[in-house]
Amino acid sequence: MQKINIKKLPKSEVEIEGELEADLFEAYFARALQKIGENLEIDGFRKGKVPENVLLSKVPEIAILEEMAQMALSEHYPKILEEEKIDAVSRPEISITKLARKNPLGFKIRTAVLPAIKLPDYKSLAKKILASVTDKEKDTDVTDEDVDNTILDIRKSRAPKKHVADTTPPDPSLSGDENNVPPDKGENKGVPLELPEFNDEFVQALGPFENVADFKTKLKENIKIEKANLLKEKTRVKIIEKIIEDSELEVPDILTELELDKILYKMESDIAGMGLKFEDYLKHLNKTKEDLRKEFRKDGEKKAKLALVLNEIAKVEKIIAEEEAVAKEVAHILEHYKDADPERARMHAENVLTNEMIFAFLENQ
Repeated sequence: MQKINIKKLPKSEVEIEGELEADLFEAYFARALQKIGENLEIDGFRKGKVPENVLLSKVPEIAILEEMAQMALSEHYPKILEEEKIDAVSRPEISITKLARKNPLGFKIRTAVLPAIKLPDYKSLAKKILASVTDKEKDTDVTDEDVDNTILDIRKSRAPKKHVADTTPPDPSLSGDENNVPPDKGENKGVPLELPEFNDEFVQALGPFENVADFKTKLKENIKIEKANLLKEKTRVKIIEKIIEDSELEVPDILTELELDKILYKMESDIAGMGLKFEDYLKHLNKTKEDLRKEFRKDGEKKAKLALVLNEIAKVEKIIAEEEAVAKEVAHILEHYKDADPERARMHAENVLTNEMIFAFLENQ
């Protein structure tokens, strides 16, 4: 390899310009010709068994050169990344600048890279936010009112519905939460509910409860756990949002686009789960997929920043998920989702467990 020049571009992209030496490039000629021959059908010859001299008379030289270039760069591109210590995070855009027999192969490659991240003093920030949680916020005691309100909600959810027609499709984008749970459309507003009686028979139908007293005891325990989890989640959000706010980084567009893909995929799945077609949902909103991508762009960028910052903290603090825990989580995913790709399941498990370890590390400051 010779003449490798790396140029930094805006938005955490780089341009790699260079040449592959003539003899290295020429070495791909026979392999490229053979590969083309494998798929070529010529009268009088079996597929993949066409002699080289016949191939040379039938295949344009430019087609052989293009195949040579593709083979050469697919082999040498990873080596360039390794030698130049480039953390590429996207598929490369490759353009050929010189292409001729017995000449160097000239190329330009553009790719997004992991941005340089300047983290704030995240330990001090975490410590400060943890110290700011008030005693009132820390109070997870469950009152009789908490229990009564939850029981009332359960009775309402089990009450027979008196439907009032509402043909408006639900709008997951209005829910405001990460899971895009559709908000209550209020289809029974103004319709009185006949609440079921709260007795032993009612609670036994809900689950393994002996009687009302047993149900209330277990409900109280669950509400306490839920309050503790809610406080933990709110504190974590405050910590990470402050770390992101005080970090210096430039998010590559490709990472924002990937997060947007995930947001829209989740939305489509939710809509399909409601028995609706995504196309009909878009028509109702009078919007296109591109309109939604524009609307959710800030969310996509925020999620990309979160992933980059957590990744950087894990790198600095050498936080790695334990192999045993990852294997256990992968097994759990594959058991519940039979069609899941094992490799993707592993990446997901590593990500979730590593992030949990990062937050635990920040909470222990």
